[in-house]
Amino acid sequence: MDDATPARPGTPGEVLRAFLRLGVTSFGGPVAHLGYFRDDLVARRRWVDDRAYGELVALGQFLPGPASSQVGFALGLTRAGWGGALAAWTAFTLPSALLMVAFALGAPAFGTTVGAGLVTGLKVVAVAVVAHAVQGMARTLAPDARRATIAVVAALVVLLTDGPVAQVGAVVLGVLAGLVWCRTADAAPPADLRTPVSRRTGAVALALFVGLLVALPVAAAATGSRLLDVVDGVYRAGALVFGGGHVVLPLLEAEAVGGGWVTAEEFLTGYGAAQALPGPLFAFAAYLGALAVPGSVLLGAAAALVAVFLPGMLVLVGVLPFWDVVRTRPTAQAALRGANAAVVGVLAAALYDPVFVSAVTDGASFGLALTCFVLLTAWRMPPWGVVLVGAAGGVLIAVL
Repeated sequence: MDDATPARPGTPGEVLRAFLRLGVTSFGGPVAHLGYFRDDLVARRRWVDDRAYGELVALGQFLPGPASSQVGFALGLTRAGWGGALAAWTAFTLPSALLMVAFALGAPAFGTTVGAGLVTGLKVVAVAVVAHAVQGMARTLAPDARRATIAVVAALVVLLTDGPVAQVGAVVLGVLAGLVWCRTADAAPPADLRTPVSRRTGAVALALFVGLLVALPVAAAATGSRLLDVVDGVYRAGALVFGGGHVVLPLLEAEAVGGGWVTAEEFLTGYGAAQALPGPLFAFAAYLGALAVPGSVLLGAAAALVAVFLPGMLVLVGVLPFWDVVRTRPTAQAALRGANAAVVGVLAAALYDPVFVSAVTDGASFGLALTCFVLLTAWRMPPWGVVLVGAAGGVLIAVL
């Protein structure tokens, strides 16, 4: 893959089909999603190369919002323009959002032995997928001693420091180390990563991001509308979070339980169901919206779903046109080489905690993880096939 030429521009329909499959098979949380994206869109479809993908992942770590969904949105944007970006977000998000709404309306929870085994198997699949992604990205983004050292230091920062700020701090350290260590005269040219976003569009997106933060609480207080209150709360939560789905949960809990939308028990029950579903954990907002606006379940769910993702996407669109200019400069390239190496370390740390420690609890689950890894790497089974094997294996372990 390192020397492969990225594929030619595609269509929104192609992006929709690719991300719909990812939306129904990408279990394991935001770090696992990045692994699924790399396996399918970088290694197999070759929409972008590893360096361009690493840049997008690094950018997602810096910005507020759901990192994996932002990366998916950007991949759709670079592949097929605005239609591709919308298709990527819709197809990746809709399956889990619909399942969360169904759960809110009374669908059975994953409380049985078989259901628990299914969840365990899907977590084990995430171990194999993330390990494969880390292995592939390390070959490209940390191929020498200096960048490998940056990756290890970044991993240690994340592992030894609590909180989502550790991930951002690790990437910042990678940037600083890149400025010092990664200035080379024979460096590769900038990655091919052009986006159809003008500076004017970027400026409008940033202004809209700030404007909604100010206007939504005023509108909610002035009207007394429960729907606007929900939109305001989930928008603010999405705007203030770095690092992905699990980090947004305390903010959503403060808004939903503290605001009286749902009870603490309903919140925890919905969170448990969200853990068992594919796709972005931010789709949990659809469950909260469905319960918070009982007279308009679908409207509440749709409004909450859009509102929790909107701030991260607005910031991404706002930054991309300026990023496209800055990233081609030699100093920026040195910083990016350090940042990309740090991303490898961040993913390696996440491979251990929470992915490995939450999934591999005994010899049987470790054996299943090894099996899935070999199927993915040596036998080159597609990720969706490995998901089926892992799910079946998890059920078998639970039953036996």
